[in-house]
Amino acid sequence: MIEARDKKVPYLFLFPAFVGLLLFKLYPIFSAIIQSLHTRIFLGEELKFVGLNNYINLFEDPVFWNSLKVTLKFNLVINPLQIVLALLLALLLNANIKHIAIFRGINFVPVAVSVPTACILWKIMLSPEQGVVNSILVALGMNPQPFLTSSSQALGSIIAIASWKGVGYWALFLLAGLQEIPPTLYEASSIDGASRWQQFRVITYPMMKRSLTFVVVSDTVANMLLFAPMYILTSGGPNKSTNVLMLESYNSAFLYSDMGRASAILVIMVLITFIIISIESKLLKPEY
Repeated sequence: MIEARDKKVPYLFLFPAFVGLLLFKLYPIFSAIIQSLHTRIFLGEELKFVGLNNYINLFEDPVFWNSLKVTLKFNLVINPLQIVLALLLALLLNANIKHIAIFRGINFVPVAVSVPTACILWKIMLSPEQGVVNSILVALGMNPQPFLTSSSQALGSIIAIASWKGVGYWALFLLAGLQEIPPTLYEASSIDGASRWQQFRVITYPMMKRSLTFVVVSDTVANMLLFAPMYILTSGGPNKSTNVLMLESYNSAFLYSDMGRASAILVIMVLITFIIISIESKLLKPEY
């Protein structure tokens, strides 16, 4: 018979994780909600309760609506793009190819580069005048492109850079899910005459739904919170074409000292993210 003391042991091991969750996840959210209901006119003054005024002002602000549109546009493009590319890359890295370990190491190189370093390197390479990318385009007889200095190309350029940085990272999780699938299932299906597509649809996809769900949800959260590339590469420009909600919240807090507005934006972001990941989790719920 298990003693009462033994039943408490698992909770003792879980306690540090619970404290970390409380301090670094739940408390910041609760604090943001409280601050979104207050305002401070001058630095050093006490917070003044204003109720929902910060939210009302946001909904009347065209800058907020533009940031919301840019954020949704960014995520609607980058999330499916990264997931599809990561899945294709994981399938390639899982193939029985000679020296595949070398390719797996090369795949991890972009992941090892820090975000600020990657952004600075890409900003240099995409420079309209001296960038290596435009030099290659000119050498191929094409016109140089403005990339990060164009309102129509800046967001797409950042999506490409963020995907270069993130696809290999998410592919590692999907590769782990692929390697958990027993090879005997593929051997049996091959004997039955199943094609590669049929094997993917009947075996691969259902068996790796858990890892795929984790990657989809994590990728969504990461991209909703992403702002370093926008901050470093374009500062939200040109013409606020890359001014996502996270960057607008940062500017509100640290440029305009409006913590109430910044917190209100964060609360809205949390709600949007929660709705999106709830839908994704339901659609990708494993059947077993």
